[in-house]
Amino acid sequence: MRLPIFPGSVDASGQPATLGVMGGGQLGRMFVHAAQRLGYFTAVLDPDPASPAGRVSHHHIQTAYSDANGLKQLAALCAAITTEFENVPADALQILAATRPVAPGAAAVAIAQNRIEEKAHFTASAGVAGVTCAPYAVIETAAQLAAVPPDLLPGILKTARMGYDGKGQVRVANMAELAVAWAGLKGVSCVLEKLLPLKAECSVIVARGWDGAITGFAPQYNVHVAGILAVTAAYEGNMPPALAQRARAATESIANHIGYVGVLCVEFFVIDDGSADGALVVNEMAPRPHNSGHYTMDACDVSQFDLQVHAMAGLPLPLPRQHSPAIMLNLLGDLWFNAAGRPQAPDWQAVLALPGTHLHLYGKLEARAGRKMGHLTITGADSAGVRAVARQAAQLLGLPGLDALA
Repeated sequence: MRLPIFPGSVDASGQPATLGVMGGGQLGRMFVHAAQRLGYFTAVLDPDPASPAGRVSHHHIQTAYSDANGLKQLAALCAAITTEFENVPADALQILAATRPVAPGAAAVAIAQNRIEEKAHFTASAGVAGVTCAPYAVIETAAQLAAVPPDLLPGILKTARMGYDGKGQVRVANMAELAVAWAGLKGVSCVLEKLLPLKAECSVIVARGWDGAITGFAPQYNVHVAGILAVTAAYEGNMPPALAQRARAATESIANHIGYVGVLCVEFFVIDDGSADGALVVNEMAPRPHNSGHYTMDACDVSQFDLQVHAMAGLPLPLPRQHSPAIMLNLLGDLWFNAAGRPQAPDWQAVLALPGTHLHLYGKLEARAGRKMGHLTITGADSAGVRAVARQAAQLLGLPGLDALA
């Protein structure tokens, strides 16, 4: 496992330095672009023949994530391998790691795949991180359901696995609703989280190298609509400085606690505890670049995807510099349909006429309601100007969420 892997290099067999990614969605696509810009060849393993990343990569291995032959091909092509989403089987990453550097590793991905393990990790690292998760209970059996402490209600019942963008989550007010909700989720393993008074949401993205070096970005202020990220605000003053500092320090501690390698995003709730700034509660972590970090491609001299490439290849991790305030607007498939459900084209002519707009579409061939089709980043000289343009763009496209920004 020779590190670092330099771009443009060729191994003894004549194979050019190639970086691989498990998963062919938009995060894989943006990783591929970042790697290719540096001069690497790229390989994508994804079963979808029209996957956004596979369509732009040098190699596209069209197999299931656990397919033995596919994994063998990926390992043969690549000098190092990463993943673009947390639901790639951890066992597959473990197989790859037997012969190639894999970042993040299977153990870290397995934690993020299971909310029960994730919350145990947050609890274990709380002493160092200084931030813990919301009070919760594990529900895997009828006995555990019956033993739920009353003070956890009202709460949110979440499936332990395969929940994202608000999926697999049910709000419950009392024990009767909890029992109905768990039955509705087919009695799968769940966690019940106490519902806390929410003031805001934020996230922090860091990158950690094989040598333990760590760098990252200032916290992003996020707005979710129906459980899906709608708006990210990234500029000075987007949240109280002391709170931002605690969130960044907690994220670094969480990454260090498990010896993480790669790009990690940790999401936090800001809770109303009676203080002026509020208190931080850690929500979940994503072992990969994150939707809330897409603004870094246009507002920073080093993006989250650049750091992903550097970390896995063993290159130095530069300190990113944000040169412009930014707001990112998520573009869902709903934009491609009018109020009657008929197909329509978004008004890109008007949107792209606005100053400082950067449109990123992900190359997905079919628009569907709730599907992430792209994002729009607005940059400018100052945060007030960025907010003004973002409101114009949101009005043109009918996008929600900006009312939550000051």
